Amino acid sequence: MPRKAQTESIADADAAPGGAAAVDRALSLLGAFRGGDTALALAELAERTRLYKSTVLRLLASLEHAGLILRRDDGRYALGNEVARLHAIYAASFSLDSLVLPELRALVESTGESAAYHVRQADARLCLYRVDSPHPIRDHIKAGDVLPLDRGTGGRVLTAFDPALAKAAPPRERKLLAGVRERGYYAATGDRLAEVAGISAPVFHADGAIAAAVTLTMPSHRYDERYVKPVLEAARRLSGKA
Repeated sequence: MPRKAQTESIADADAAPGGAAAVDRALSLLGAFRGGDTALALAELAERTRLYKSTVLRLLASLEHAGLILRRDDGRYALGNEVARLHAIYAASFSLDSLVLPELRALVESTGESAAYHVRQADARLCLYRVDSPHPIRDHIKAGDVLPLDRGTGGRVLTAFDPALAKAAPPRERKLLAGVRERGYYAATGDRLAEVAGISAPVFHADGAIAAAVTLTMPSHRYDERYVKPVLEAARRLSGKA
């Protein structure tokens, strides 16, 4: 039989009514990180949560699998990339949703296709906002999805207008990226997924640095060059230039 803990754990002392004890305990591990912590040893996590080390190890395995915890080379544990991704969505939603979502909805209304807002996240891009096309046949990206930075029109735009990324691109790629900067947008079919077309334009911060890419996607047979104009207009408005 398992040993009975002499001291009640943090999670058991403040358990969610009707919740799952294992989830409460796993979340208490995330809550053990405090301001200034970069990584914690197993012993520290056990002490702060008042859980047995064996229990902590089992919970850490699940959290690491989900990307919420990262085990460092020195054996200590740090918060994982998934925490950063969730934080980016949470933080941005307060300042951007009232600006971005109306523009995406207007794009969908005027074109009938799906609109999204992508931001760079390390070596990938994050779909921060998405408004779906009313058509049953469409691509099925959703807000929170992480996509390649080197494929798809949104990725090309984020790369083309970031000087460091553009400079680091392979020589053959640099020519394509220069064309994106010259036109001010990128439109392509099958760049990330076969039979899917996209049009993306850059959104800039006030200092001129790239902030995001506004993207319109559709099945390739529904691509219409006339959609370039509303995408560019939406990007300009979001950059505060219209």
